[in-house]
Amino acid sequence: MTTKDCGNHGKCRRKIVRKIIAGILIFNLIVLITILLIWAILRPSKPMFILQDTTVYAFNASTPNFLTSSFQVTISSRNPNDRIGIYYDRLDIYATYMNQQITLRTALPPNYQGHKDITVWSPFIYGNMVPIAPFYSMNLVSQQADGPVFLVINIDGRVRWKVGTFISGRYHLYVRCPASITFGSKSNGVIVGENAVKYQFVTRCSVSV
Repeated sequence: MTTKDCGNHGKCRRKIVRKIIAGILIFNLIVLITILLIWAILRPSKPMFILQDTTVYAFNASTPNFLTSSFQVTISSRNPNDRIGIYYDRLDIYATYMNQQITLRTALPPNYQGHKDITVWSPFIYGNMVPIAPFYSMNLVSQQADGPVFLVINIDGRVRWKVGTFISGRYHLYVRCPASITFGSKSNGVIVGENAVKYQFVTRCSVSV
């Protein structure tokens, strides 16, 4: 190193430090821009769920404070994203009444959903002598006799997003599908077998991710 090149040792050191700082700033800027671009690309739209129908095989609230029920539900899911796939790693489906779970959880098979794809599930959910709160039990008996029973079909699980070869971490998925079921002479269902009544809905569900 010569005086002609740098003037003096201190000036050379300051130039080197400035170059290092500039390099770090440029690198950080590139990383920040890359992160923003990735976020813009990976920001996915939530899947769309629709409750298509529910077939009721049993719904017995005659025993005070207990409910026995059996359903088969048909639910479809659509991936609205153009370039993002969805992994459904774990999905459990169950029914609730007045925010109280009235069936066991039924596991849906893991599934990968490609761009714009539609997946349809038709699981059975049931509960045998499930205890319910006394007030809810009285309300349920009254609704079953005089009008519709308002149930909610819930899906609880984990999803991951896929863009190219990149797969995100797991996100919690929660789906709520309202189902209004009218029993007895006012029933709006169709008899499809012995003690089985099918109710058509085509109801859009609320989805949280």
